[in-house]
Amino acid sequence: MSKAKQTNVAVTTVAIFVATFMTAIEGTIVATAMPTIVGDLHGVSLMNWIVSIYLLTNAMATPIYGKFADKIGRKPVFLLGLLIFILGSAASGLSQSMPVLIICRAFQGVGAGAIMPVTFTIIADIYPYEKRAKVLGFNGSAWGIASVVAPLLGGFIVDSLSWHWIFFINVPIGLATMVLVALFFHEQHETVSAPVDFLGTLWLVLTLLLLMLGFQALAGPHGGWGFAGLLAAAAITLWLFVRREKQAEDPIIDLKLFQNRPFVVANVLAALVSGVVIGYETYMPMWVQGVLGMAASFGGFAITPSSLMWVIGSFVAGRLLTKMTPRRLLTWALADILGGVVVLALVPESTPYVAFLVIAGVLGFGFGIVITSTTVRAQAVVKPTEVGVATSFNTLSRTLGQTLMVSLYGVVLNLRMAQGVAAHGAVNLNMLNRLINPQTAVDLPKRLLPVLHEILYAGLHNIYFFSVVIVLLGLIINTFDRQPSTD
Repeated sequence: MSKAKQTNVAVTTVAIFVATFMTAIEGTIVATAMPTIVGDLHGVSLMNWIVSIYLLTNAMATPIYGKFADKIGRKPVFLLGLLIFILGSAASGLSQSMPVLIICRAFQGVGAGAIMPVTFTIIADIYPYEKRAKVLGFNGSAWGIASVVAPLLGGFIVDSLSWHWIFFINVPIGLATMVLVALFFHEQHETVSAPVDFLGTLWLVLTLLLLMLGFQALAGPHGGWGFAGLLAAAAITLWLFVRREKQAEDPIIDLKLFQNRPFVVANVLAALVSGVVIGYETYMPMWVQGVLGMAASFGGFAITPSSLMWVIGSFVAGRLLTKMTPRRLLTWALADILGGVVVLALVPESTPYVAFLVIAGVLGFGFGIVITSTTVRAQAVVKPTEVGVATSFNTLSRTLGQTLMVSLYGVVLNLRMAQGVAAHGAVNLNMLNRLINPQTAVDLPKRLLPVLHEILYAGLHNIYFFSVVIVLLGLIINTFDRQPSTD
């Protein structure tokens, strides 16, 4: 009888890191090249779909990959996701029109939906609980590195080659990662013979699609009606999904997971804090550019300390999870985040740039602890046969949290700016749009700049007051996690 091949843990970990970095850099590098893409393909009205369609298909595919990772094994699912991502990247690079690029980005997002949850699941398989958070911290450092490298790399590629190469570069990297995983990662996995829950999968995908489109519609000109209609439709498909899962022999998501209080708490916290993260990362550059009047590069680098301290927070979580309960650790981390957003909600308009770098570091440290701890917690409180589904649901919770919160933040900001414009008849929303870009702000009448700064400043303050409420809610929810982990 031949001896089963053993996984090369070091090489597999490197391959996982490369795959994570490839997807981490994707969002920022595309944003860097966006003005060039729009100028070349003449599609400014469709610009947002380049990003949103990728996130949408990514979120829809995540729970499906998680289920199949438990059903047929991590390796084939991971390789399939990488292959789809590579093909989608190549097709995106070959695109010659905006609609074609959007379709290819949707395909690329389907592949990316496998990478984060399955990499986390593989880490759970090859590392014991006490080492898992440290490795997740190392893997999470890819996001910190990407936040620094992506703007520089994206600018270099666009200037030296063309925007097409921001997608083509994924092809050799992805193929190399596939080779490493195929050769060095070996798993002993028993295939589950139960039939695939296709109907449950359909209802789940439709529910996620309607939910995410609904929250995107919330920020549109007729957001209220669009949001209400899509949310009602999502409620119907959710009901059909739950009814189907109760009947399915092997459901795509076992509803019994939601009777597991620590699992539910971990995922709710992941969703809430991910929402705070997206609000911070989206609106802090706007503060730097629109209120302080600094260049776009300073706006981007204002959040860099957050990404770097995120990595340190992840490593700290790895050490402390073996020494204290997850609930206590998360309480301290949420208190750290609360302190950061309270300061942002209270600082005056004249706050210097360096202060925001310090705040970014404080927030990033807390973000790193919370996201790493909730991932490990979600994996540790379920059965080994459910780790794939649990990890993918944790990833999905974070994506849904970001989608929901970024829409609500947009509503909060737009309402406050509309009130400010209504109170000052000499200004309008178009002036605020120009204020946010330092290159166009110089053309605004100087006598109106103080009023415009005040309106934007008030709107951003409202966003961070809203973040304070969200973090306080997280602290309350965390108190419900009373059950010890089952690892």
